[in-house]
Amino acid sequence: MKLGITIPNNWGLEDPQDVLNIAVRAEELGFDSVWVNHHVFNAGYIYERLGHKPYYDALTTLTYAGAMTKRVRLGTTILVLPYLNPIVLAKELATLDVYSGGRVIVGVGVGALKAESDALGSDYHTRGRYADESLAIMKELWTQDNPSFSGRFFQFSGAPFSPKPLQKPHPPLWIGGTSDAALRRVARLGDGWHPNRMSADSMRESLAKLQVQLDEQGRSMDEITLSIRAEVNVLTAPSANGDEPLVGTPRQISEGIKGFEELGVEEIVMQIGSLDAKHINQVMEDFADKVMPLVR
Repeated sequence: MKLGITIPNNWGLEDPQDVLNIAVRAEELGFDSVWVNHHVFNAGYIYERLGHKPYYDALTTLTYAGAMTKRVRLGTTILVLPYLNPIVLAKELATLDVYSGGRVIVGVGVGALKAESDALGSDYHTRGRYADESLAIMKELWTQDNPSFSGRFFQFSGAPFSPKPLQKPHPPLWIGGTSDAALRRVARLGDGWHPNRMSADSMRESLAKLQVQLDEQGRSMDEITLSIRAEVNVLTAPSANGDEPLVGTPRQISEGIKGFEELGVEEIVMQIGSLDAKHINQVMEDFADKVMPLVR
């Protein structure tokens, strides 16, 4: 089981060095990956949590983290594709993959904040189609010497695209979300499925639905990397909150991890939801000291 930590670029930490140091410390403690969140405006539930506190840009933060680390893989959990130009995004991600030595994982989704979508000039009602087109465009640009595309939102041809990503054929594309539309997107276009905060029982039910979609596409579950994002906190007393399987004593957390592993999950991306950098570091250290030995 691979274990990742989200960098708290989305938790309003006033000192940006505190944000970046999380990535460095995660690598030192033996975590396999570090991940960033993506939003542009402090809208909706983000405003309720942060108010006017900073929400640092996803790819800028990830690039800095890549420069400050050597081993951990660099993931997005998740990029909201309808907010972004996929051609520019493909360039940014390919460049980061080359600079980092092939460490990028691209987690993507369609977003669910209409107010933010409207503010960015994105059509909320066509966001699924835009996301599908974006995925196809990035694959075309990353894999073809003479890329061309003709779609509803973008058309291009006649010019090469470089650099290509270091990873071949391209960095893995993990699709977020748990809706039926998200599962169809995984089956058609994804290299992985990356849902957020599910119990093992809920994930099992969704995996059955995903299998149906994969069958329709002529694909197998072996072609899909399964990961999950979950809140983590290491406690001294047992937790009775079954909705957070990675919150509890070290033994509880290890059992939660093993439950996901039995479903075929290969990577767990853990969030420590806090405005306090010291608390985040302490939870990471407790996890590395008390939980990692039980699951590795």
